[in-house]
Amino acid sequence: MKKFIISVLGKDRPGIIAAVTRVFFEQEFNIEDVSQTILQAEFSGIFIVTGPDHCDPQGVCRALQTATDGFDMHFHVRLMDPNGSRWTTCACEHFIITTRGPDRKGLVAQITAILAAHNVNVTQLQAVFRGGDEPGRNIMIYEVDIPADIDQSQLNEVLKAKGRELNLEVNIQHKNIFEAINRI
Repeated sequence: MKKFIISVLGKDRPGIIAAVTRVFFEQEFNIEDVSQTILQAEFSGIFIVTGPDHCDPQGVCRALQTATDGFDMHFHVRLMDPNGSRWTTCACEHFIITTRGPDRKGLVAQITAILAAHNVNVTQLQAVFRGGDEPGRNIMIYEVDIPADIDQSQLNEVLKAKGRELNLEVNIQHKNIFEAINRI
């Protein structure tokens, strides 16, 4: 079996997931992982699938294009290394970093530069920017893996300092605590 990663982009409408997953079913693929969202009326999905050894990225892409003809979708298909490893082998703790504050260009770039400098991996990022100076309307939520050997107090201090500079409220919580506090 081969493993593929497939990205799907296009204007949102009903039936996209049905068409894409029908191709997977017909090609005898198994969905292992999926992340899908709508961003300002645009569909975005990433699938990791396994399929028969005779399949190739170009053939899978053609099948997806045919199945979604008229949807104006864009696909990128590539083989994954079956022996691929995570970005690091160190022990990590899972944290949630949230920022709230006025919208401006470069917020994500500046926060993620600090995270990268501390070898922190961003595993999920959600950002809602509604403009203006109302802090509650501009929120970023970073799910991150922080290596156990990182000085977390120093990372926290650097992030808070950047937050003050950008007029952002920055909060860092262990993922377990964040989920317990924010459970509905």
